[in-house]
Amino acid sequence: MARIIECVPNYSEGRDKSVIDGIVEAISSASFGGEKVKVLNVDPGEATNRTVVTFVGSPEAVCEAAFKGAEAASRLIDMRHHHGAHPRSGSTDVLPLIPISGITLEECAALARDLAKRMYEELGIPCYCYEASAYKKERKNLAVCRSGEYEALPEKIKDPERRPDFGPEEYNETVARTGASNVGARNFLIAVNFNLNTTSTRRAMAVAFDVREKGRIAREGGSLTGKPLKDENGQTIWIPGTLKGCKAIGWFIDEYGIAQVSMNITDIDAVPLHIAFEEVCRAASARGLRVTGTEIVGLVPKKVLVDAGKYFLRKQQRSLGIDESEIIRIAVKSMGLDDLKPFDPKEKVIEYLMEDPEEMKKKERLVRMNLKEFAKETASESPAPGGGSISAYMGALGAALSTMVANLSAHKRGWDDRWEEFSDIAVKGQALTDELLALVDEDTASFDAIMAVLAMPKGTPEEKEARAEAMEKATLYAAQVPLKTMKAAFKALPLALEMASKGNPASASDAGVGALAATAAVKGACLNVRINASSLKDRDMADALVNEALSIVKEAEVLEKEVLDKVNTSIEG
Repeated sequence: MARIIECVPNYSEGRDKSVIDGIVEAISSASFGGEKVKVLNVDPGEATNRTVVTFVGSPEAVCEAAFKGAEAASRLIDMRHHHGAHPRSGSTDVLPLIPISGITLEECAALARDLAKRMYEELGIPCYCYEASAYKKERKNLAVCRSGEYEALPEKIKDPERRPDFGPEEYNETVARTGASNVGARNFLIAVNFNLNTTSTRRAMAVAFDVREKGRIAREGGSLTGKPLKDENGQTIWIPGTLKGCKAIGWFIDEYGIAQVSMNITDIDAVPLHIAFEEVCRAASARGLRVTGTEIVGLVPKKVLVDAGKYFLRKQQRSLGIDESEIIRIAVKSMGLDDLKPFDPKEKVIEYLMEDPEEMKKKERLVRMNLKEFAKETASESPAPGGGSISAYMGALGAALSTMVANLSAHKRGWDDRWEEFSDIAVKGQALTDELLALVDEDTASFDAIMAVLAMPKGTPEEKEARAEAMEKATLYAAQVPLKTMKAAFKALPLALEMASKGNPASASDAGVGALAATAAVKGACLNVRINASSLKDRDMADALVNEALSIVKEAEVLEKEVLDKVNTSIEG
């Protein structure tokens, strides 16, 4: 597994494009051992005067890019002239490292400490280490590190207890210009603003206090202005909010002319975005307010929006067995993610942004075509796409038809109490459809691999041996891919039988066509297994592949007959 981390630094400039571009250029041009990072998103905010940049890469490349970004920010931003709605303490205000794959949070924390040390030693930027990289327990909380913001730095630097983890003992010209940075390591965090139908910052703050984990200070008489209550030890009593691991404040945004609840969700497993949205809606409603929409700052994992879409579909008692893009669209509309400006998942979802457009075009060359293009490509002189890709596509259509019947049944009038039963079937069908669509291009890719081997040199005994070894490997792959198609297409037959037996009777014929398509896919792919296996030198492997394929064909024929018997009975009845 590749070692990948994400970095989401927040820079104290959201208005001057030349400054923002200079910082981003420093990040994108940095390299470690020739390796660079990929900048996924640049999200400037005029009202907050703050820009969030998101980039990913190897731990070493990300740390180098983060350092170069901080260096550029220290040159281009003078904190003595900075003002904005968001709390801040430095030109590079926060700089978190986030584990994505192949690396632990603890390893990221060690990297963050080394980065903070380097930033001070080489750039003179004071640094606090927060969250998982914190040296002091209380500094796990970013708010503690940033308390008093930039303006409090002269006093904090004098105080041994409040001084940065890496920094001078006296306030100096460099600190005056750069402020202090907060460098840390954390798990994935969602920064989100909930739009309110009010201009009152005080009321937005009240909603924030209701929901954030820290809550609000308990006051005499339960009022908002009464004297703070103390416990027997003289400590202020706090009334906790309702959302674990969530930090929130209320503010007014001139750019939009509304107040917002601005929130950081620090544990998206404990509090998913849609649950935070629902809770803010509830708290706002209790105070006579309404949430009009949601603004995601920076990026989110795809799972966040997919889970949200499924949550709202369940509330509507609608089937979840629909395309991923449709599920995400439900999430966008349900939470009003397009309330203030258009919301494009391709620009906000990490997984989509990490995709290489050119690579995806190559990987999905066939399935990106329209029906006419696909038919013409198949009919052309090119040997690919051939029978294997067509079999996979027939299988995808077979699975899609059973999914359609399940979705229609889930929404049938009078069957409202059965929506979840059919939704579960539709989810399985949608997953099979996606799997088989991917196999359309994979089958052609396996043929291309054989063609690539044929182009290998064969002038010397060594070249001939390497070529023969590569051909055996490519041929085995070319036989294994249609076997995968057979197994996937076969799984569509039980779904067709289930839909023919208990699905919407008006769609019985669709279930039957789905079964015919799935069986044709199984039989067609079997031919490809056999013809490719016949070229294998390893005859034991070849026989095993062919025997498994023939066994699947027999089982598919039995299921196909069961489905058609059910369909014919339904039509004649």
